[in-house]
Amino acid sequence: MSTFLTRRLATIVPTLLFVSVMIFGLQQLLPGDPAVVLAGEERDPSVVAYLHARLHLDDPLPVRYLYWLGGVLRGDLGESLRMQKPVTALIAEKLPVTLELAAIAIAIALAIGIPAGIISAIAKGTWWDYAANAVALWGLSTPNFWLGIMLILLFSVSLGWLPASGYVSPFEDLRGNLAAMIMPAFVLGNAIAAVLMRHTRSAMLQVLSSDYVRTARAKGLSERVVVLKHALRNALTPIITLGALELGTLLSGAVLTEQVFTIPGFGKLIVDAVFNRDYAVVQGVVLFTATAYITLNLLADIAYFLVNPRLRG
Repeated sequence: MSTFLTRRLATIVPTLLFVSVMIFGLQQLLPGDPAVVLAGEERDPSVVAYLHARLHLDDPLPVRYLYWLGGVLRGDLGESLRMQKPVTALIAEKLPVTLELAAIAIAIALAIGIPAGIISAIAKGTWWDYAANAVALWGLSTPNFWLGIMLILLFSVSLGWLPASGYVSPFEDLRGNLAAMIMPAFVLGNAIAAVLMRHTRSAMLQVLSSDYVRTARAKGLSERVVVLKHALRNALTPIITLGALELGTLLSGAVLTEQVFTIPGFGKLIVDAVFNRDYAVVQGVVLFTATAYITLNLLADIAYFLVNPRLRG
């Protein structure tokens, strides 16, 4: 395991370096001059010249990249000229919101997807199987923004049970926080649950037909023990991978969902930064989420060894 982790860690640095080049390079393809956008409607030439000098916009592209990379290596992701805040401070401000939304969404997805996948595999060919697959197909084909709007119309406009939008800190009002987060979390968790259900079903069907499961049944073990202890544990490997990838996707910001429900997370932050040509914010947030995505994949690899003893040999 140590050798495997050493090899994986050795690939992280060049991967992040490549990601940083892509982030910086693609950012430069955005049309328009960020200095002109930030200078406001009057566009005073002296202000535009000052912004060009401060952002190194007149320097060659490689030089500008090295300026930015040097700051990143020192832990300085730059400063948002639009909001007059360091990017690290903005990340620290928005990260708890996105983490909470992602955690609730993943919890909803796991609570729905894995049990549905297990039941569908055990009851293959029955109406339970067909019903679970129909629900999964509905979850995969339903656009998040449409489902979000429908939930707002039902639970906020018609019934008045939940707030239509906004965010309340759990430290200020825990009940209000959960009321504001449950609908966007369900919208995100619904789509992930559908994917988890299909993968769980596929993995369980493969494991249930294996020799060691037939041996466990021949020993007289109850079906519950066979399914939960022997089959499910060995079927979790692809599910762990999928869960890590989906969590990484959520941490990068659920743009449409956050826009629909006005959740001040990473998604809304990066959309506003793109429209405002706030280069430092875009680059800093994308680099942070890419690092989190790679880290989650590494943690998923470590979990393989903890869940599946066969991988430890």
